[in-house]
Amino acid sequence: MKDFAGKVAFITGGASGAGLGYAQIFSEAGMKVVIGDYREDHLNDAKEYFKDKDAQVHFIKLDVSDRDSYAAAADETEKVFGVPDLLILNAGVNVFGPAEASTYDDFDWVGGVCYGGVVNGLVTFVPRMIKAGPGRHIGATVSWGAFGAGPVTAPYSAAKAAALNLLESYWIALKPYGIGVSAIVPANIRSKIYEAATIGRPEQYGNTGYNVSDDTQKLLAGIHASGMDPRVLAQWLKKGIEDEVFLVVPYEHGTRMVELALERFKYYTTPEGLKEWEKKQAAPPTEEEMLHNAEREGYSFDPKAKPEPPKDMPPMKDVGFAKARGDIDWISDSKKYKE
Repeated sequence: MKDFAGKVAFITGGASGAGLGYAQIFSEAGMKVVIGDYREDHLNDAKEYFKDKDAQVHFIKLDVSDRDSYAAAADETEKVFGVPDLLILNAGVNVFGPAEASTYDDFDWVGGVCYGGVVNGLVTFVPRMIKAGPGRHIGATVSWGAFGAGPVTAPYSAAKAAALNLLESYWIALKPYGIGVSAIVPANIRSKIYEAATIGRPEQYGNTGYNVSDDTQKLLAGIHASGMDPRVLAQWLKKGIEDEVFLVVPYEHGTRMVELALERFKYYTTPEGLKEWEKKQAAPPTEEEMLHNAEREGYSFDPKAKPEPPKDMPPMKDVGFAKARGDIDWISDSKKYKE
């Protein structure tokens, strides 16, 4: 897809963060945009942003984990603008804590949005898009977390890895229909995704094994404040769609970063490889690794300087960030937060 003017985009999680960046960029490219979002306050903010813009934008309250809600949103989109030419599956949530402290609710909530939301989007919209004809495209915000283990983000990393694999399957399967698929894999984005752990988490998934507090949220706010501008991320996705690229890595050294992220698997296959991998992990990061870490996290690279945390961000060790709740009795005390 290279010509966006007059076409229809449907964006989940589209009222804030990366999703709002997509809505801005693709509406500016002339698309009619439908924004689906779970949070009423984010929808209101997005409405305020677009009210004076020369753009055709429609807003829908959408819970991506609810299939009936998705079907109703698809019907409403067709009624208002037509079948989407561009489907962007962006909604996501995250929370941090030791993998072994995870509860069913942690997995059901995070997985239900980050993986289940992609499944529901594809199953809801793909048949409609196939029937509507070729020349359409699906984009999805996956995550750099899809490439690595998540000892403190296990539900999120697993869901994102599953989503990436699923999207690759659809990328292959939809080629004969003339429908493209692109997965974008950012790391740190300037967004308020961290709020989901305290504001957007449904009551039925309220039992978490992790330490989540006002202080951990302030720390995450500081981290995300230095992340990639959502509009910049959206430009990367737009270019990837234009070029019909499946994996969009929104960094200058993206191809090499993926190579480094995935090379661990070759070490996992033999005892000798595992020993070599342990040595590599114990060694100081190379200048190349430091450059790529800086690029992902959004700070300037200086091989001689240690990056300073954002101002007003509390130290991780003081607030128990990514620790388990203090009352959990089956894991190491070093992984629990005790006030």
